[in-house]
Amino acid sequence: MSQVGIPSVVSLALALLVAIGSGTGPQSPAQKSARAPQESAGGTWSFAVSGDSRNCGDVVMPAIAAGVIKSGANFYWHLGDYRAIYNFDEDMQHRPEYLANPLSIYDYEQTAWDDFIRSQIAPFGDLPVFLGIGNHETTPPKTREQYIIQFADWLDMPTLREQRLRDDPLAHKLTTYYHWIQNGVDFISLDNSTTDQFDTAQMTWFEKTLNAAESNSEIHTVVVGMHEALPESISSGHSMNQSATGTESGRRVYIDLLRAQNDARKHVYVLSSHSHYFMDGIFNTAYWRANGGVLPGWIIGTAGAVRYALPAESTQARAAETNVYGFLLGQVQGSGEIQFTFRTLRESDVPAAVAGRYKPEFVHWCFAENSFAH
Repeated sequence: MSQVGIPSVVSLALALLVAIGSGTGPQSPAQKSARAPQESAGGTWSFAVSGDSRNCGDVVMPAIAAGVIKSGANFYWHLGDYRAIYNFDEDMQHRPEYLANPLSIYDYEQTAWDDFIRSQIAPFGDLPVFLGIGNHETTPPKTREQYIIQFADWLDMPTLREQRLRDDPLAHKLTTYYHWIQNGVDFISLDNSTTDQFDTAQMTWFEKTLNAAESNSEIHTVVVGMHEALPESISSGHSMNQSATGTESGRRVYIDLLRAQNDARKHVYVLSSHSHYFMDGIFNTAYWRANGGVLPGWIIGTAGAVRYALPAESTQARAAETNVYGFLLGQVQGSGEIQFTFRTLRESDVPAAVAGRYKPEFVHWCFAENSFAH
């Protein structure tokens, strides 16, 4: 090798280090922060949300990422259940390298979360992605503690770390629940992934956070996201109603949010997944009509998981669909009101590189056959 080439290599390496250090190179999750809202001519800005991407998420989530990026949303919020864990995800089984050499259950459990990051989060590029925890993230052998270790980069993004330390300068411990304030909207991500939630620590934190939002005149809107729907929804058969602690603490959160809406005059919206369908108006039930009122609520479990049949009570919802994939786009108005629109994905929306990797037959299976709702 000539001596002329050596300084060139060194110079290139130094240039790359400078680029990464200055933020011009690819960003890690720990470097990402919520973007300043990209407002339209009408003064609106947007964000996207959905959940439940197990089973076919490696096929569906890249299509969601492309749609979210095209929409101009400022971030994407995943409400939990990334991989099945209790059994193999069909998309991982159909990766070319595993068709000829099938995964063992040990290898699957060791690589499932890495696969989620590589196949489902990476397609968002430098768009911030916020992660909520679902019940499958605590399915044995996975635990909440393992989750915090694996996804620490996302739980400690600059936006979340700065908000956490602003709230409490001594709060250096990561938790699976968090919030951040963006352009007058307080986004609160809760953890109801196990039957002992919401526990005392989380309830204390939540009510302190909500009280601060209620007394802050610069916060006009509260958006609460979680995996399982709060109790007494149209989807009560697959929600926090499935445990006594969940029912009691979930009702308390709902009443707290009613107070924020009715007494503090905040715009309040409640988002969840867990049930694998789309539904708008999930709290229009006899229970909540008789016990304080109906909050705006959605289920968006439409990111790749096996689709479920709609409950009989779904006729009470404003809208309900199953056997669909997609994401909810929230357009934040200058007033703080949010207009939500469900963006449905078609099979043709799957990026060509993804369809080529998994082959058209499996992509079609995901869209046509990945369902309990036939």
